[in-house]
Amino acid sequence: MEINLNGKKALIGASSAGIGAGIAQVLASCGVSVTLASRHEEKLQRTCESLDTSKGQVHQYILVDYNDHEAYKKQITHYFESNKVDILINNSNGPQAGTIDQKNLADYQHAFELLFQNHCYTTSCALPYMLANRYGRIINVSSSTVKEPVSNLVLSNTIRTALISWSKSLAVDVAKDGVTVNSILTGLFDTDRIQSLTKLDAQRLGISYEEALQLRLKQVPAQRLGKPEEYGYLVAFLCSEYAGYLTGTNIPLDGGMLKGL
Repeated sequence: MEINLNGKKALIGASSAGIGAGIAQVLASCGVSVTLASRHEEKLQRTCESLDTSKGQVHQYILVDYNDHEAYKKQITHYFESNKVDILINNSNGPQAGTIDQKNLADYQHAFELLFQNHCYTTSCALPYMLANRYGRIINVSSSTVKEPVSNLVLSNTIRTALISWSKSLAVDVAKDGVTVNSILTGLFDTDRIQSLTKLDAQRLGISYEEALQLRLKQVPAQRLGKPEEYGYLVAFLCSEYAGYLTGTNIPLDGGMLKGL
């Protein structure tokens, strides 16, 4: 089975490194012209220059600040004034770790803007072209914690669950128009985010980083971290014609970590 996405255009959030960059690399190799989005321009330049152009793809990047919702809306509005996309990858940096007793209402509001409002707004900008073209792929980079919450990730647990519910509603509304909406429940991947959380664990437990990492890996039946390109492979399938009947789903990609059915 060959995935051919020649001529498609994608906007990929938080794609200067990590999972977002892994998605970009794989989609570009399938023929997609990619727009990267992040606040780290130097990293964006490096990633953009590394993308496959052998099929005539034209790649670009935009600078956005996910932590400032009003500024983000202006940046995304400006982008869609002159761009249309067939594929939208809703992804951003995660909120700060912490437990319920460590967070206040302002923290929840910021997380709501970061993980919910940003993605809803971007989707509203991308959707009209998808509906008119009767083809679209909207994929949310979510987390396995929406099914099995982690105590020190209360902001992520809570707000990502809201986006999952909203996405299910959207999937029902747009399925008849050839647009699919799916969410990937991300496990432990080799990214800066996991490194940061592991360092926090090490400090909290008074152990080394390597010991803290091994504790994390014990939760994963595959006994390793996922690779960003593996994430890209699943995304490429979801974007393809082969996944046209697959919508409204929440797909774990976690090395078997989720315990529930």
